Amino acid sequence: MRVPQTLLAIALGLAGASAFAQVKVGIIAPFSGPFAHYGVLMKAGAEAYVASQGGKLAGQTVELIYRDEGAPNPANARNLAQELVIKDKVDYIGGFVFTPNAMAIAPVIQQSKTPAVIFNAATSDITTKSDYYLRTSYTLWQVTVPMAQHAAKKGIKKVVTAVTDYGPGIDAENAFKAEFAKQGGQVVESIRMPLATTDFGPFAQRIKAAGPQAVFVFLPGGPPNLGFVRAYQQNGLRQAGIEFLGTSETDEFDLQKFGDSALGLATAFHYSSVHESAANKAFVEAVAKANKDAVANYATVGAWDGMHVIHKMIEATAGKRDGDKAMAAAKTLKWESPRGPVAIDPATRHITQNVYLRTVEKGAGGLLVNKETQNFGPQVDHGLVK
Repeated sequence: MRVPQTLLAIALGLAGASAFAQVKVGIIAPFSGPFAHYGVLMKAGAEAYVASQGGKLAGQTVELIYRDEGAPNPANARNLAQELVIKDKVDYIGGFVFTPNAMAIAPVIQQSKTPAVIFNAATSDITTKSDYYLRTSYTLWQVTVPMAQHAAKKGIKKVVTAVTDYGPGIDAENAFKAEFAKQGGQVVESIRMPLATTDFGPFAQRIKAAGPQAVFVFLPGGPPNLGFVRAYQQNGLRQAGIEFLGTSETDEFDLQKFGDSALGLATAFHYSSVHESAANKAFVEAVAKANKDAVANYATVGAWDGMHVIHKMIEATAGKRDGDKAMAAAKTLKWESPRGPVAIDPATRHITQNVYLRTVEKGAGGLLVNKETQNFGPQVDHGLVK
């Protein structure tokens, strides 16, 4: 759906006026409903970054304006983006948990030339929908391909894939199947689970009946992760020798809720709160200071690094609105993130980053942690660069 030209004219006129005001950044994230924790985490990550810079970015006062996307709702997301551009006169947009919502605002940012940084949404081709999109989170292809390679190196030959039936889940399924086949493995069954599923028992039984050596899983963050891991344990998949291969399912936000049943679960992912570096130590402390209810995880680090990119775009444009100049500067960025060394791939406008094999272990004070046990090295978005 195209943005009406009359609205676009108003947007561009107001945007020009904003060059003489403070820099405004709109952040679209869920602040209500079952995924509201993402909003809390992204807000903490963004505000922690600004605070770490003394409250200004490139000498400019920055106003963060939050809008609640709630749940997957493309029409609502498009309205929120239009409101931010036209009414609030934002210079940049960040956030986005849900792929359908991110896809829906592409015409808004394309016509208004508003750079938009994806803090989370993980379907590969989002950045192809607008020249003004870039991403500081990850994609499912990026973290899944190394997991498929790892499984094959372990001698695993037969796998069932079980993913949530929406864009990122389908990306994860396609990525695992494609790479695992290249490695000589076989996916004996591909299960797609409805987004609203709360009972994972029947799916666990299907996995067990297929007799694989492992199950590769993708679910959105929050309650689905807890539900699936419970079903994995309660239906005897671990006891049957079926290994768990995941991505974000043991996320730090929920990790302590799993209890000892999570011990030994393996995931391939780009961030762990116990990543050993000075940059990560400073990040973890900054997030805790920003919001005692937040944790250092992939949502907060995506927002932290997203604000770093916006910082550098503000610096490149001297605080004035210039979408093309801002994007040109962002495409050349390299920096030390709390997750490790990262860069923006100029071809895909997606972050290149290390992906790690993480295993759930007990850390300090008996708390569960995602211990990085192997570094797969820098990974591009394999979904766009194959």
